Amino acid sequence: MQRVFQDEGQWQVPRYAEIVPVIERLQQELEGSTVFTRFVRDEAEHGAWTAYYQRWDEMRYPADSTAWDITMDVPGRATVLDAPTFSKWGPQLAALVPRGAEMVLTGVATDCCVLSTALGAVDAGRFVTIISDACAAVSDQAQQQTLALLQLLAPMCEVMTSEQFLTRTVRNDYSRP
Repeated sequence: MQRVFQDEGQWQVPRYAEIVPVIERLQQELEGSTVFTRFVRDEAEHGAWTAYYQRWDEMRYPADSTAWDITMDVPGRATVLDAPTFSKWGPQLAALVPRGAEMVLTGVATDCCVLSTALGAVDAGRFVTIISDACAAVSDQAQQQTLALLQLLAPMCEVMTSEQFLTRTVRNDYSRP
């Protein structure tokens, strides 16, 4: 949840504002286990990233630009991980989510970073739950298509609403086998 996806521009996600209260509610319910991730451009633009940023030339912000700022309140003890890739899955996140554990994903863009992160985590043996009303894509069609694709990965990847998740997890003291 970064300014670059909220503000008007090449990467603006139209339903960004709609998912913020849902994410805030989940963050309160799951206090202490939230990890924030940020996409931050690698100014070296290795390999295909050069062509990518030629296509999205307005997004060539330096790493310290406020465009990459998180737009939500980040609790003082929360972990914030930066990556110059769509997927935020990697050694840092893997160290926080044990093999066989569940990782819950929210945010933007469902059709890019959320999808990429989910695929990496599933490949690494983690269960992934996507909270559909706490994610947004570049369009409603892209949102529906991406969620349908992710549902094909069941039982490794589940898609549910925040209410379904809270009922299953918080209210019923659920833990994944």
